[in-house]
Amino acid sequence: MKKAKIRNALRNLYAPSMALLPILVYPDPRLHTVAKPVATVDSRIAQLVDDMLETMYEAKGIGLAATQVDVHQRVIVIDTSEERNTPLVLINPALVWTSPETHLNEEGCLSVPGIYDGVVRFNEIHVQALDQKGQSQTVQAQELLAVCIQHEMDHLLGKVFVEYLSPLKRNRIKTKMIKAQREDAR
Repeated sequence: MKKAKIRNALRNLYAPSMALLPILVYPDPRLHTVAKPVATVDSRIAQLVDDMLETMYEAKGIGLAATQVDVHQRVIVIDTSEERNTPLVLINPALVWTSPETHLNEEGCLSVPGIYDGVVRFNEIHVQALDQKGQSQTVQAQELLAVCIQHEMDHLLGKVFVEYLSPLKRNRIKTKMIKAQREDAR
């Protein structure tokens, strides 16, 4: 028992430190910043990916774009697995194919907590991106994964899902979010 405690203490000592990142909340204007491409997948980007994954898992989300944590580079992390143990990292993602079919899907967002509404998305997509090691990959996605990738790619373009809604709904959500933030600040 004592050896296990020592081993865990050493593992924690030498493990790379991860940090929870603050998630921007709508209508924060920084959410509308267009992300820049990642020039080099280096240790800084690797640390960002680790921190984003930890933040996403802690917030009980299935996707997180760097824009949402006020880092305006083209980085996305996703995990739609039931076990929450199959992270997908997309750096500089680009849609290379979309199905002609679309569907209405109810979406939520870590940056718009407690709000869910319908958004039309492509049924299936193919995305070209770099992984966390800087290797090129093509991801073919459908169903929830396809929706999640499209949602997170919107964040990289400075777009929040509520912008797909009617101006009336969007203004109600904005008012609700501002009111909640004021109450939290008290």
